[in-house]
Amino acid sequence: MDAAAADAYLDRIGAARPASPDADALRALHLRHLRTVPFENLSLHLGEEIVLAEQPLLDKIVGARRGGFCYELNGAFAMLLRALGYEVEMLSARVFGPDGPGIPYDHLVLCVSTPDGPWLADVGFGRHSHFPLRWESRAEQSDPGGVFRIEETAEEDLDVLRDGSPQYRIEQRPRALEDFEVGCWWHRTSPRSHFTQSLVCSRLTETGRVTLSGRTLVITGADGVREERQVGAGEVLAAYREHFGMVLEREPVVGGVRASGPGTET
Repeated sequence: MDAAAADAYLDRIGAARPASPDADALRALHLRHLRTVPFENLSLHLGEEIVLAEQPLLDKIVGARRGGFCYELNGAFAMLLRALGYEVEMLSARVFGPDGPGIPYDHLVLCVSTPDGPWLADVGFGRHSHFPLRWESRAEQSDPGGVFRIEETAEEDLDVLRDGSPQYRIEQRPRALEDFEVGCWWHRTSPRSHFTQSLVCSRLTETGRVTLSGRTLVITGADGVREERQVGAGEVLAAYREHFGMVLEREPVVGGVRASGPGTET
């Protein structure tokens, strides 16, 4: 990513170029990303290709002002951080479900090095921590998104817990973005993937969170009170514009045409 692309990305998330790649700047970038770039799976239901490479991700997230899921969001965020001088490792994680950890390459997270030590950064998990978590700390870490803790497993993996509930298990071997293509393909095509079964578009706000799931709009305020309503057929595209800044040509529908094939995309 060259300087012009990095500046365009920073403009997309409403952030200034940091003076140095330190922990404070990382915290600010992390929060701005969560508040401006939605977690969404709409491409699956719009028949759009998802290519895990720098230019296609920048074209989507920066150029088209869209969002994405973990491989796209954390993949692009890693590129931005590296362009700003951070050392970043991409790591594979398995999301916990009712039956334990999910498939290999289920989720992509980042380990970001700063003069203040390494941090776990994750802007691609939907509801999660607002700020990066201290990688080496095994104590509870309070965050506006909950109380988090990182625990070591017997296999030397790391479990990330929120409010005592395991969220995902991280393998500590560094990976490349292309390593996640098969996991991405599974999430885009498998009937067992929750992404193929539902529509989601969600963004952190200054006072809470806004989520559009199909035609159900949920706005959560700072006091935790949820306001939920159904959006009419003629209001859906306007809701995507108003709440997420996304201009879509047509409404995404579960079961619509999907692009297929590995090498396209949590």
